[in-house]
Amino acid sequence: MKNIVLVHGGFVDGAGWEGVYKILKRDGYSVSIVQNPDDIVGGRRSSCQANSCNAGRTCNSRWPFLRGAVITEAGNHPKVSALVYIAAFAPDKGESVGSLIKDPPPSAPVPPILPPQDGFLFLDKAKFPASFAADVDPEKAAFMADSQVPWGMGAISGAISEPAWRTKPSWYLVTTEDKMIPPDAQRAMSKRAGATSLRSREVTPSTYRSQERSQILLNRLRRT
Repeated sequence: MKNIVLVHGGFVDGAGWEGVYKILKRDGYSVSIVQNPDDIVGGRRSSCQANSCNAGRTCNSRWPFLRGAVITEAGNHPKVSALVYIAAFAPDKGESVGSLIKDPPPSAPVPPILPPQDGFLFLDKAKFPASFAADVDPEKAAFMADSQVPWGMGAISGAISEPAWRTKPSWYLVTTEDKMIPPDAQRAMSKRAGATSLRSREVTPSTYRSQERSQILLNRLRRT
């Protein structure tokens, strides 16, 4: 049986994968959702690998990793078979999320990140729906804003030591209306990683548009 590890991005937690989880489970896959700490990259990587080994019981199974800077590092684990980026950061060696979002082009959307509070970052709640969840039901978007997970400065500044996409097959979903990671930046990271690129017009860079994301994952898994 295929094992899949779902990894959430910044400002949300693993609950956003619930819809995808249900669809993948229904199709017979073993799925694990990582509730990784958002304070340091190393802690997130370790959490991912621990969850992955647990998902594969004795770690004899091969599983794909999904989503962001965390999987770029954690995906180097020998049992990881592939990476799937869902509108996410795919840093190169020596890069961090902080370095990738520094000095955006004048025309690029700027995430409404507030000044650090005790070493953590939050998104402006008033601007959260339009920037992070514009195509999510307003009530759900408001809940996401009020329940957002603070992002630690250590996670933002943590540099990648060796990107897994250099040695593992990768897929990348580019969200062309994204307000958090500029679509041009997504395309550039996808191309640099040699990823198979897919496109969607959705805005929300989290994991609440379950059906489309699930179909992308299932199509990829059926080829392996």
